[in-house]
Amino acid sequence: MKDAMTDATAGADATVRAIARYALDARFADLPAAAMHACRRRIADTLACGIAAYDAEPSRIARALALRAEVDAGARVLGTGRRALPELAAFANAAMTRYLDGNDCFPGGGGHPSGVIAPVLAAAQVAGADGREVIAAIIVGYEIHRALHESLRVMTHGLDHALYPAIAAAAATAKILRLDLGRTINAISLATVANLPLAVNRRGRLSMWKGVAEANAVRNGLFAALLAQAGMTGPERPFDGALGLANLVGPVDVARLGRSPPAIMTADMKSFVTEYHSQGPLAAALSLAGDLDIDAIAAIRIHIYEFAHREIGSGAEKWRPTTRETADHSLPYVVAAALVDGRFSDAVFAPARLADPRILALADKIAVGEDPALTRAFPATFPCRVEFELADGTRRSASRDVPRGHHDDPLTDAEVEAKFRELAGRKLAPARVAQAWDMIGLLERCSRPDDLFEAFSVEG
Repeated sequence: MKDAMTDATAGADATVRAIARYALDARFADLPAAAMHACRRRIADTLACGIAAYDAEPSRIARALALRAEVDAGARVLGTGRRALPELAAFANAAMTRYLDGNDCFPGGGGHPSGVIAPVLAAAQVAGADGREVIAAIIVGYEIHRALHESLRVMTHGLDHALYPAIAAAAATAKILRLDLGRTINAISLATVANLPLAVNRRGRLSMWKGVAEANAVRNGLFAALLAQAGMTGPERPFDGALGLANLVGPVDVARLGRSPPAIMTADMKSFVTEYHSQGPLAAALSLAGDLDIDAIAAIRIHIYEFAHREIGSGAEKWRPTTRETADHSLPYVVAAALVDGRFSDAVFAPARLADPRILALADKIAVGEDPALTRAFPATFPCRVEFELADGTRRSASRDVPRGHHDDPLTDAEVEAKFRELAGRKLAPARVAQAWDMIGLLERCSRPDDLFEAFSVEG
């Protein structure tokens, strides 16, 4: 009887074959030192965001569901000493790491490539992989995510960018599970045909699902790899065939895989723990405030590019957010809250703050508009201009081309460490925080990912 895996290799379309070969051929020994350094920075940033969100309601829901059945040979759930099925551990961990919206992204509809970290770590535990394999697989996941985003732009077709991490996770975890080419092709195929989420997830009053949609995608990506490992086959031509993905959203340019600079170095990190496109306006507004009494502000005008205006600067719900998710994606709310407090902290998303009369009153003075010149400059830059009009008639103005954390204005290692220590320190004792930071810094020497999860344990 002919092996179904051989059939998958022979009949696969050019796109799925190219992605699979790229994933399997990538070697740790060939990785640039700068890419490995960028990977360690993003692992630290992502896991710190996750442990800081440990007590959030979506985190508790995901964790409880994952731990309905504990599995001795499973993967650790972040913050605990317990193990779940690897795909459910990946879901719970990815839900935690995304909840605060503080991790890196490919802004402008590219989603969050750091979503691949949770499924790779889960797969590494069940496969007995080491730190070198983890780093290589994560870097592969970032490359695939970037190539998909730059090729497809699925949000212009009414789909959500959670498609990208589903496929990236399938390929990256197939690598960490050490699948052969045929099974890797099937894993990518299974993840592609089953994960076409709707962009309605990001419109109107946002729900908890906004923050866990990518967690669901990477869970499905890992599950696709596990299915393929067990022998499950997927459609031969998920991308290029009749009724394939290319017919719906266009072809994938596989020549984008592995180009310089590595994708993990171009994913933009966040200085503020909130939605990416608000980062520049937040910094600009705070630079204008100084010692200014906010009661002296008569009006604030924020000029922004079309994508940011559509995503975070329009819609009545943005001026009266009633959920954390909506507030995080509300430019008038985050700017008003930061000005009221004199600094930005994600504490402004606590339920009690959403009804803060000082924040709402100042938000009512904020107008957000698209500037066609700024739209033309996007996405090469992420420009904004913020103008204050004071009660005495004077005006102040500040502009930004890219926010702090953008790959053209990257966070320093000291800033990444400070962010890590602040976020991780919300749940971990200082000694644990230091242990976790040091372990990530030496991840390529780590023989078992369990040690990393032990450092992040909240439960004793």
